[in-house]
Amino acid sequence: MRLFKARVVLLVLALFIWFLLTYPFDAQELIAGGIAALVIILIPLPGIAVLGEIRWTPKALIYGIAYLFYFLWQLIKANIDVAFRVLHPRLPIEPGIVRVKTHLKTRLGRFLLANSITLTPGTITLETDGDDFYVHWIKVEGIQDKERTKKIVAGFERFLEVICG
Repeated sequence: MRLFKARVVLLVLALFIWFLLTYPFDAQELIAGGIAALVIILIPLPGIAVLGEIRWTPKALIYGIAYLFYFLWQLIKANIDVAFRVLHPRLPIEPGIVRVKTHLKTRLGRFLLANSITLTPGTITLETDGDDFYVHWIKVEGIQDKERTKKIVAGFERFLEVICG
């Protein structure tokens, strides 16, 4: 059942992307997009079952949209922060590798969290080990893992727990 759900998610995503790329579209493009999407979901892809971990509840969809806006806001803030550090005459950085913990249980949730951290300038997820993520941080703040987890992970987790657990 989980694999079926994953293939339905992939079909919807493929059709959505096709429609975005071909807008305004006509009947021929709709048919071509439908055929291409069906071919894509019939290909045996390793790891596709992870897409079945997405929750399709109204609350999860709302949190998904909110997550996009939250991520974009964090992205803008991090870019400004890194630009300030680069342009500052004394280059105020204190890089280091820190350990943060996550409460996410699904592979997809952890994958999205690791990539959200990495895509935000100033942080890079280096390794995951169970609940622990090892992150290179441009300006290490906080002494304990809980403080660091709150600064790096907590905001993303709040949304990802609802979206995919």
